[in-house]
Amino acid sequence: MEILWFLIAMGLVAAVVGPFVRRRRGGIRQVAPGSPDAADPDAYEFVRQEDLDVRLPGPDQDLLDVLDVVQRTQDWRAAAQLLAGTAKEGEVRWQRVQAFAGAASLELQQKPGVGGAWLRAWRADSPKDAGGAQIHAEFLVQQAWRSSAAGTDEFRIILEEARSVCGDAALLSPGDPVPYIVELAVARGLGYPHERFDQLWAKIIDRAPDHMGAHLAALHYWCEKWHGSREEADRFATASAARAPKGSLLAALPLFAVYEHLPEVALVRDFYGSAVVSKAMEGALYAVHAARPDDPMLAHVRHLLIHFLVGGGRWSEAMHQLVRVDGYVGALPWTVDEDPAAQYATYRALAVAGYEANGGNPATLPR
Repeated sequence: MEILWFLIAMGLVAAVVGPFVRRRRGGIRQVAPGSPDAADPDAYEFVRQEDLDVRLPGPDQDLLDVLDVVQRTQDWRAAAQLLAGTAKEGEVRWQRVQAFAGAASLELQQKPGVGGAWLRAWRADSPKDAGGAQIHAEFLVQQAWRSSAAGTDEFRIILEEARSVCGDAALLSPGDPVPYIVELAVARGLGYPHERFDQLWAKIIDRAPDHMGAHLAALHYWCEKWHGSREEADRFATASAARAPKGSLLAALPLFAVYEHLPEVALVRDFYGSAVVSKAMEGALYAVHAARPDDPMLAHVRHLLIHFLVGGGRWSEAMHQLVRVDGYVGALPWTVDEDPAAQYATYRALAVAGYEANGGNPATLPR
């Protein structure tokens, strides 16, 4: 709690960065609006770049409505009510905790010293509220990654406080995997030994064995740039996909493992057509086809598929994913860029150009 007050008081301002290493994109550039070569989003009923929502991967109107109320009135009670009515074990609760924490963090960045005051009031007025504790823990995690360099004393102090709040949140909501999922980012930042990480992971698997968001967070730990290797990340992703139940998006996890280890420059002539990448892409496409239409993680997989399908010149398939997620860009791979909307719009323009160059047009694109 003390760190939350400290962060509010100090008004930590930092450039918005994700907990991922930013990659070069091979010099892809977007032409200026109005250029004869520019793709017209209106022709496909796409949302214009300036109107893309960078907060979410896909629609959650209840969340957006409550966020509007909370930020307009600075009254936390609507958020508490929404989380109280959101199932513990599902993906939606985790996404909403992330969204509320991100909103508070962004407010603090925009209004140092006063932004995010509703979260401070929530924790002070209702310290036993499980939802408030979970958001507080995730807020601290996001602040550590955004405001401090990994490995510094400040970074570790904030993450250690986040770990303490995770423990409090877990006691307030037995059976809820979210406090432990939040701690996965703490484990990555503080460098938990593998044995300790496995113990944390076991608590999540006991509560929500097929939680896609948890698997994505765990995958980051096993990546080469953190505390594993390319082989360990691939092994974790492949094993998770193999034991996934029918209709689970965990079948797409190997594609996320490939993404986390993309080379700075592809050393093979047809990187996106290589056996490893092709297999991961087909697994993700299968997962999307088999998933429930209302699966809250579906948009995450579609966004990553767009990146790979465009890279592989599979224009028609990329367009079929685009029409199902357009309007929202709060997901990988766009969020690792300084301007997620611009990065997404660039790939969208490439998909449109490739689609039309091969005979496609708005009339031939089913929705």
